[in-house]
Amino acid sequence: MKKILVTGGAGYIGSHTVVELVEAGYEPIIVDNFSNSEESALEGIAAIVGRNVTCHRVDCTDSKALREVFEKEQDIVGVIHFAANKAVGESVENPLKYYHNNVGSLVALLQVMEEFKVNKLVFSSSCTVYGVPESLPVTEETPVQKANSPYGNTKKICEEILTDVAASGSTLKSIALRYFNPIGAHPSAKIGELPLGVPSNLVPFITQTAIGMREQLTIFGNDYDTPDGTNIRDYVHVVDLAKAHVVAVERLLEEKGESLEFFNIGTGNGTTVLEAVKAFESATGVKLNYKIGPRRAGDVPKIYADVAKATEALGFKTTSTLEEAMKSAWDWQVSLKESTAKV
Repeated sequence: MKKILVTGGAGYIGSHTVVELVEAGYEPIIVDNFSNSEESALEGIAAIVGRNVTCHRVDCTDSKALREVFEKEQDIVGVIHFAANKAVGESVENPLKYYHNNVGSLVALLQVMEEFKVNKLVFSSSCTVYGVPESLPVTEETPVQKANSPYGNTKKICEEILTDVAASGSTLKSIALRYFNPIGAHPSAKIGELPLGVPSNLVPFITQTAIGMREQLTIFGNDYDTPDGTNIRDYVHVVDLAKAHVVAVERLLEEKGESLEFFNIGTGNGTTVLEAVKAFESATGVKLNYKIGPRRAGDVPKIYADVAKATEALGFKTTSTLEEAMKSAWDWQVSLKESTAKV
């Protein structure tokens, strides 16, 4: 089996991608320092795929430790790089942490990859690089704008690093996947989103409110220029997103495409926050306690993807509905409560 190194492989999107890699016949090798993830994710992965997956506890800014992984795991053919801090608010409060970790880890990884002649990389990027777009839906040709946060800026800088490496004549072939809003969990309810502390994303806050961990959900603003006044986002099921990484790896290994390519990964549909709440209630039968609050600083009013390029070049389309994603997120939240109750 072909070995794919997955940095941040115990995280939310990383763990789901590890499962999809195994099911596609690859041998994922996880690298994670567990600063933003839990080791229980490894147990969940093993329960789904029927075996343990190799994991190295390594910080990706540590070139020496990364080098040791490459030396030990012979014949790595490609890398998927998820490892990064991802909370917008925290990045505003502690920008140096984000630049050190998110940018520094990519630089260290690229240097070690070059040393070991591994030249296939899938990079975890974000639709935050589009800022507040002038027109919708956004395509890969939509101008990249000044970031709204240090987190968003790290993704923009990392894309620029990959662009410069590609222009340098390097043998590196890379694909940057610009995610929209990942939600949901594996249908087995054995892995899912596990935010540390108060969630900064909508869906885990919905599920935690529904199960009684949070008193109430606040929807930030209902006076935007949208059908019901609430923000519009493109919510993509995390399992669909994970599968996109597998097809991106396959494209790289088949030597297709340019030295650097960008792809939007979303559903192509815009959904308001209120529509997302109603979808959760419809999918689960659980009524949600929510209120309307003031707008939140830095929120983009509306954004959703044009996914034609991913469909044509990667042969990739999402298959899960919003309701299916919401139901899987709820099943995961219930399973967490049940497992905690057993302890």
